Order: sequence, then structure tokens, then C-alpha cells
Amino acid sequence: MTPGKHDFLVEIGTEELPPKALRLLERAFAGGFAAGLAKAGLAHGELRSFATPRRLAILVRRLAARQPDQKIERRGPPLNAAFDAEGLATRAAQAFAASCQAPVADLQRREESKGTFLYYIGVKAGAAAVELLPGLVQSALDALPIPRRMRWGAGEAQFVRPVHWIAMLYGNELVPATLLDTPSGNLTRGHRFHAPKPLRLSSPAGYERTLRNRGHVIADFETRRSLVRERVEAVAGELGGRALVSEALLDEVTALVEWPVPLAGRFEERFLALPREVLISTLEDHQRYFPVEGADGRLLPCFIAVANIESRDPPKVVEGNERVVRPRLADAAFFWDQDRKSPLAARAEGLTKVTFQAKLGSLGDKSRRVCTLAVEIAEALSQSGARHPNLVPHARRAAQLCKCDLLTAMVGEFPELQGIMGTYYALADGEEPEAAAAIREHYLPRGAGDELPATDAGATLAIADKLDTLAGIFAIGEKPTGTKDPFGLRRASIGVVRIAIEKRLDLDLAQFLALAVALARADMEKSAAAAGKPAPALVVESVAAEVYDYVLERLRAYYLERAAGAATPGASGTAAASITTEMFDAVLATRPASPLDFDARLMALSSFMTLPEAASLTAANRRVANILRKAGESAPADVDEGALRAPAERELFHAMRQRRDGVSAAAARKDYAGSLALLAQLRPAVDAFFDQVMVMDEDPKLRANRLALLAQMRGLFAGVADLSRLPG
Repeated sequence: MTPGKHDFLVEIGTEELPPKALRLLERAFAGGFAAGLAKAGLAHGELRSFATPRRLAILVRRLAARQPDQKIERRGPPLNAAFDAEGLATRAAQAFAASCQAPVADLQRREESKGTFLYYIGVKAGAAAVELLPGLVQSALDALPIPRRMRWGAGEAQFVRPVHWIAMLYGNELVPATLLDTPSGNLTRGHRFHAPKPLRLSSPAGYERTLRNRGHVIADFETRRSLVRERVEAVAGELGGRALVSEALLDEVTALVEWPVPLAGRFEERFLALPREVLISTLEDHQRYFPVEGADGRLLPCFIAVANIESRDPPKVVEGNERVVRPRLADAAFFWDQDRKSPLAARAEGLTKVTFQAKLGSLGDKSRRVCTLAVEIAEALSQSGARHPNLVPHARRAAQLCKCDLLTAMVGEFPELQGIMGTYYALADGEEPEAAAAIREHYLPRGAGDELPATDAGATLAIADKLDTLAGIFAIGEKPTGTKDPFGLRRASIGVVRIAIEKRLDLDLAQFLALAVALARADMEKSAAAAGKPAPALVVESVAAEVYDYVLERLRAYYLERAAGAATPGASGTAAASITTEMFDAVLATRPASPLDFDARLMALSSFMTLPEAASLTAANRRVANILRKAGESAPADVDEGALRAPAERELFHAMRQRRDGVSAAAARKDYAGSLALLAQLRPAVDAFFDQVMVMDEDPKLRANRLALLAQMRGLFAGVADLSRLPG
């Protein structure tokens, strides 16, 4: 191999990879290999990754042929231990020299502050890239996020799917290796049907071109994805409509094909009478087809399937796809008709026979708990501001019905339609529109950036359902650990705080968590009694506090994502962008009961930190906190005005007294920005106090009075946040 830089290619050829994991596998493989190159010190140019249903590949441009030489310095024993009185090398010196693979005579002597030591100074030649690359590839493969690896044949190798070939070239030469029980070569394979014979690769640079021109494979995922979108939209235009191209479905279809060929199919118009979501779910989730809608926004009786082959008889392929989708739609139509033969409310009794969680009882128990919570939350919201006049009855009725659609045939076949079908069936039963809408909305938001409930009843029910799940799962001791969160508690927590903050719902989270835990404890005791087991010991207050802390930690992530530029509806602009973890901790120290109150404090604090007085006052608060902590004595509750001697301490006392009522009134009406603005006026008095007054005076009475003055000052600021937690 000639020295210099050459392109490198590695391709892992497999049986069909899981489509929903393909992008993740591609990125992880490329990221892991890039990290390995960096750690090995192998310089390179552009690194590209490729992924198709049957391969993962990486192409590295201008990869260095060798690692750079490495200078080595090793310190050995001190000189007095390295040589005896006659100047002969001791065993310590000889062992050190042997470990360095050098004679004692080649070792150098270096004088340091602790004495003179033997040193070995040499150069380790960099290893050749071809020697390192197999190990780097193997390490990247071993680190892939594969939940369950499989074996195949008689070998011991494990991977996400059986491996059939490995191509590995550096320049135009083969990199010899055996990875995953498969020897490397210079052959790739094209499309399973269009180009079934092995294809020889003459160089890494020609990899993508060879696969496309000779193999009927578009190796680059993004290129293939763009092509799928472009061709699907073109076919939809020919049908006189617009394709509904969701990003998730586009990714999945791209991961299923190597040579995309979109084809239009049709279904009977009678199926258009089904709810829109049923048709879309059937086409997208079950068949991986793209629905098509007309200019009026209504679905057309057609779909677009993306084949992985250029058929000699496309109508036959279309006919096959139509034949597959027809019974799926017929089943959906049957379920739709059957489910509406009995009202949704009639299924409520059946919920008692379906287990929600063994220790927490049935779905009926959960519905009852959610109903109690929803009514309490609705009553609190009705008292706190202008809400829907019938919020309480709507929330109660929606809570009674919200889980009933889980027992319908449609949701049994299409679980992703839970809530959605409940709304349709409730409207068909003549339920109030807001109560019906809340059935769908109580599952919102389903993920990061998802829509929030649009109705007051939906927001109320969504919070109640999520709080019940959080409280119940914490109560039975199944809180999330590490990356495991089987009950989706992280998502539920983010949902609660997003709804509360972005919908401007001022709710006492601590109060409703305590109620949720108490309700869960009652059902736990009932379930334990039914099973003939002792009731679990559970302190409502401690579990509620634990859940509260957990939710607030999710709130931290919510703010930091907004500060990092995450697109969040209702974000507070400049203030949100400047939030830091120290600001969050400063507000957290006050433990606001309401997420909305937390938000108001945090936004006010963020604005306060832009004022010229902020740095001085935060430094003063840190100093006060340190003084009070180190004092080791309790400060008196009241300040003795007559004992104030220094002009600066008298000035601070009067400045605080003049503003105390205004600060308290502003905080009471949650005008935290106004409260901090008043406190900012204390800066001259605070600065003068610390410049001119010795707090820890030898006179105990004087010292205690000054500590009381500082404690009151800290208490004024603590009405918004603990400024002592902010950096200087």
C-alpha cells in the first residue's frame, strides 16, 4: 500500500433491516466509526453514510494511510534507586528499560523538583490504517443500538439481521478481515431482482454510481427519500389531488425500497363514508400507502403505493395492492357499523373487567379516579378565570367516557385510533361537542412538539389522566430508571407542564398530585384486599412530593430546550431564550405549586438579569446566604430599629421598609417582574451596607440585629426566586 491518502469504503450487506430503525442504525454506525477514526488519529475528509433495506455503508474520503508517529515519554525510578553505589544498574532500572524495550544506556536522566529520575524518550511509529480499520469497523458495529441481536447459521456472530457479504476497500485494494463471521471482499450486491449477481467494486469512489447504474439501487437514504416524495407527489398530481406525505411514513417507505416506483391504486367510494382518520390509518399504518386528498381537503378514493421493483406488468402490481387494501377497509366499515349499534356509555361497565395495572385495579378504577381529578381541576379552573361555563359537567362526562372506546371493535383492530374513535362515537350518540372532543384530546400531547388540547374540557381531562398515571405508577414503586420508562411518565410530565403553561392554566400541582396519590392508594388497598394480601404502606405526602420533584425536573428540560432554540408554541421570546439551569434552580428553590406560576417567576427573573443592578444584587444575595449559613446562629425574626447604629444599615432598613408592601403586593398578584423591579431599587443601599458595615460585630446584640436585617432582605428577594443560586 503506497503512503498518502486514499478513499475507504465499508459495506455490511444483510437481509432486510428493520425499516423503522434504519435511519438510527445508519447514523449510529457513521457516528461510531467517525469517533473511532478521531480516537485513532486517522485524518480524513468527508465521511458519508448509506443505508438501504439490505445494507449499511460508509465512504470516507482521503483517509490517511497511517497514524501520525507518537512521541513517548515515560518516567522511571529515581536515580538513587536505579543505580547502586558502584554505578551499576539495579533491577528497578533494568525492569524499566525492558518495559520500554530499550537498553539502560539509552535512558536519559532528568532533574525535577523531587529529584533526578530516569526517563525513556522515544517515538512510536503510527500503525497502518489497513491494520486499524477492521477493528474500528467492528467497534462501531458492536456499539449500534440494537435491542435484540440474532444469530444465524452455525456461527457465533450476532447482528440485527444475518450478514451475507462485507465489502471493504482502501483505495483500490482489499482490506482483509473477517467481521461477523463474514470475510471481507470487493463485491457488492445490487437489487435482489433487477441485479441479482455480485458486482465488483474497483474503488470506493465508484460505489454509489456502481449501485445505481448497474445494481438498480439508490444507496443514499436522503437521495432516495427525496425521490420517493417527488415521485409520489407527481403521481398524486396526475390523480388530480395532493398526496398526504407524513415524515414518519416517508422515512419508513424509504427504508423499505431500494428502487422506488410509485403506483396509483383505487378503492370503492363507499369507504369514504368512514371517518377520515380510519381511512388514513388503514392506508398509512397498515399498508404503508400514501393517501390522496382533493382540492377541497376531502380524501379521494385512491392511494399511492411505492413498489420496490419496475414491473413488466404494473397493472398487476396495482391490482395486488388494491386486493390487499379492500378487505382492510371492509373490516373497518364493519367495525364502524357494529360499534355504533350500542352507545359508547354502555361500555363503561365493561371497563371494570379490564386490568389497567394489577396493583392499581381495572380501567374502570382508573376512569373513576380520573373523573374525580377532572372534576376537581375543572372546579378550580372555573373559579380562577373565564372558562367554558359548562366546564365541570363537560369534564365529568368526558372522563366517564374517555376510556370506553378501548372496548370497541375499531380500536381493538386499530389501537392508534384510541380517543379519536371515542369522539366520533360520542358525537354519534348525541353527546355535547366539547365533551366529545375532550375524549380525543385527553391523549394529547402524544409526543414532543405535538398539538395540545383545544378545549378547556380536553385540557382538564388530559391533565387529570396524566396525573393519575404519574401518581399511580410512583405509588406502586415503578418509577422510571435510566432509559426505561414503560408507562411513558416522562412524556406525561412534559404533557402536564406544557398544557398548564401554554394554555395558561393556573393549577396547584402539589394539591392535585396529593389527591391523585390518595385516590391511587385507595384502589391499591382495594386490589390488595381482593387478592388477600396486606395493604401497602404508603405516605401520600411523601409520594406526592416525589412526583412533584419528578415533574419539575422534566420542566427543566422543557425550558432548556426552549432556550436552545426548540420551537415551542407560546414561548416567551427573548426571556425564554436566555433561561439557564442556574435560573431554573433559583426559582425551583421557592417550590412554586403551579407550573404557570413557575413560568411567571422564571420569565421575570430572566428579564431581571438583563438589568444593570442584577449582578450586584445577585452577588449580595450570595454573600448574605454565606453569612447566614456561617453564622451558626438563628437570626431574630424582627429588626430592632433603635439598635441600628451605622448610617448604611439604617438606610438599608428604611429602603426595605418603604418597598416591602409594594413587593409583597406585586408578588401576591403574581407580578414578579414588578416585584423585582422594586427590589432592584435597593442596589445603592445594599452596596453601601456591604461597603461600610461589619456584620459579624463582636457585640452579640449588634451582630444579631444585623443578621436579622440580612435575613429580612433575603426573604424579600425569596418571594420570587433564590438569587443566591445565580452565578456572579
